[in-house]
Amino acid sequence: MLSTTTNRIAQTFEELRQKAEKALIPYIMAGDPSLAETESLVLALEQAGADLIELGVPFSDPIADGTVIQKAAERALLSGTSLRRILNTVKTLRTKTQIPLILMTYYNTIMAMGEKTFCQEAVAAGVDGIIVPDMPPEEADTLHQAAQVHGPCLIYLLAPTATTIRKTEVIRRTQGFIYYVSITGITGAKLQGLTDVEKNVRALQKKSKKPIAVGFGIATPEDAKHMASFADGVIVGSALVKKIAEYQQDPSLIQHVSTFIQQLKFAIRSNGYSTKP
Repeated sequence: MLSTTTNRIAQTFEELRQKAEKALIPYIMAGDPSLAETESLVLALEQAGADLIELGVPFSDPIADGTVIQKAAERALLSGTSLRRILNTVKTLRTKTQIPLILMTYYNTIMAMGEKTFCQEAVAAGVDGIIVPDMPPEEADTLHQAAQVHGPCLIYLLAPTATTIRKTEVIRRTQGFIYYVSITGITGAKLQGLTDVEKNVRALQKKSKKPIAVGFGIATPEDAKHMASFADGVIVGSALVKKIAEYQQDPSLIQHVSTFIQQLKFAIRSNGYSTKP
C-alpha cells in the first residue's frame, strides 16, 4: 500500500486538470553545484511555476544521459553528493515545501541500499516518486513489489520504439504518471518528429487514464507549448541543467533559472487545455 505522501503526485495532476492546466516538471541534478544550492533551486523552481520536480541522483555511468547531464553528475559527485545526502536534503525541503519530488536514479544506486530499505527511506524523507531509466518493467518485479508496499510511486519510461507488450506493462504498472520519451536516444538530443510524438501520446491516452508527461529534447518555451497541447505534463531537463552549469559561479544563478521556468510555464499556460480525444 502506497504511503499517503505519494498522493502528492496524483493530487497535483488532479488540481491542474481542474484548472485546465498542464504540469511543468523541471529536472535538476541533485548536488550540482551543491546540495545547499539544490535546496535553494527547488524552492525557486516552485516559486517560478514548477508543479513537480525531478531530482537526478548522480551516477558514474549514466547510460541514458547526454553530455550535459553526465557533466552535472560528475560535478555533483565531486561535491560529495550521495543518495543518503540527497534524502537528507529532501527531508529538509519537506519542512519548507510540499511540491511533489521525484528521484531519477539508476538501479545500481538502489541495489546498493536494497530495494526495500531504499523505498522505506525515500518515503520517510518525503520522496513521492522514483524513475529508474535502466530498469524495464519486466525486470522490476522486486523493486515494484517494494514500491507497492512501502511507496514511493514507481514511474516507468516508455520509449517510442516500445513493443505492444512493453506498452501494456508500463500502462499497467506505472504509478503517478507515464513518462513518455519523445525521442530515441539520450537526454539532451534534439527534438524531432513532433507529429509522431503527438500521435503516439494520443494513442496512449485512449488506452490509459493515467497522466502522460513527455520528456527528452524539450529545450524551449515553444517546445513546451507544443507538448502541452496534447500531453498532461512537460519535462524539461538538459536545457535547465545547462543553464545551471552556465551560471553556477554567478550570484544571479537563481534569477536566471527562475526566469527560464517562468517562460516555460507562461508558454504552457498560453497554450490552453486540449482535452483527450
